[in-house]
Amino acid sequence: MRLISLAPLAVAVSQAGGLGFVGAGYDVEDLEAHLHEASKLIRQAPMKNTSSSTLSIGVGFINWGADLDKAVQVIGQYKPAAVWFFTPRENNDLVAWTQRMKKVTDNETKIWVQVGSVQDAVEIAELCCPDVLVIQGSDAGGHGLSRGAGIISLFPECADALEAVGYGHISLVAAGGVAEGRGVAACLALGAEGVVMGTRFLASTEAQIAKGFQSVVLSSRDGGISTVRTKVYDTLRGTVGWPERIGGRGIINQSFLDAEDGIVTEENKKAYAEALQKGDHGRLTAYAGTGVGLVNRVQSTRDILYEIRQQVNEMKFRIHRESKI
Repeated sequence: MRLISLAPLAVAVSQAGGLGFVGAGYDVEDLEAHLHEASKLIRQAPMKNTSSSTLSIGVGFINWGADLDKAVQVIGQYKPAAVWFFTPRENNDLVAWTQRMKKVTDNETKIWVQVGSVQDAVEIAELCCPDVLVIQGSDAGGHGLSRGAGIISLFPECADALEAVGYGHISLVAAGGVAEGRGVAACLALGAEGVVMGTRFLASTEAQIAKGFQSVVLSSRDGGISTVRTKVYDTLRGTVGWPERIGGRGIINQSFLDAEDGIVTEENKKAYAEALQKGDHGRLTAYAGTGVGLVNRVQSTRDILYEIRQQVNEMKFRIHRESKI
């Protein structure tokens, strides 16, 4: 959600009872401005039952490209409730990120780390002992492991492996393919303490998203078929630096179809550049997860979360009722 989940969306999620994150990504040059805006929005509409010592949102970093020194400076100034780490060049790189973020915030900012495999979950737990591990299944939109399992099998295997090596106390939240209340209820049944959603909020009124991108999201169906995890879109966008094992899941479009066997030609790059100038979203990258087919209308963030909670409660009632039959 880099460049899409900025202060308005992050604050709206937190005001609606979740924890919203500003997607700083690998470029932290504008982070201070985003957090200044977030703090202003929060002052205008204070939240109940939140800590007065931290800013009631989180900040997400793509660690292979983000400047640690600059990030520490801004995080120390604003003390967000949490920082979220994703995709270091090596897992060991997150040791310094964890230690410095804890020090600059007097251990008040919680450490979240996203992983997509059992091996990474255990290794990160042993290296950093984060407050939260985000277990990302392969259905997730945007960037993640090119090879991985869906959340249904990945989450319980991660939980079992962490328990076996003494890290069962780390909070686990689930991510990947969840776009409405039934998916949330399923993740809670797996043992998740919370659920992360990105694709659903592409159709929120607070998202910083082009109308053409949003239209592509709303018109997409059958997300397992209409999306693909690939390196094609990064190549076309000129985004270099992602670790080799990482690919981006996006909605299939003409740019992908023109890349035979994943090979991007100069002609394809030229067509993409022209589409970028014209705003032609028939060729431009639209990162989204397999849950995109469940996203069919634009709503406010507050309404999205209210609807999801209603669906979860309905599922709990149904399970409780049927368990008595």
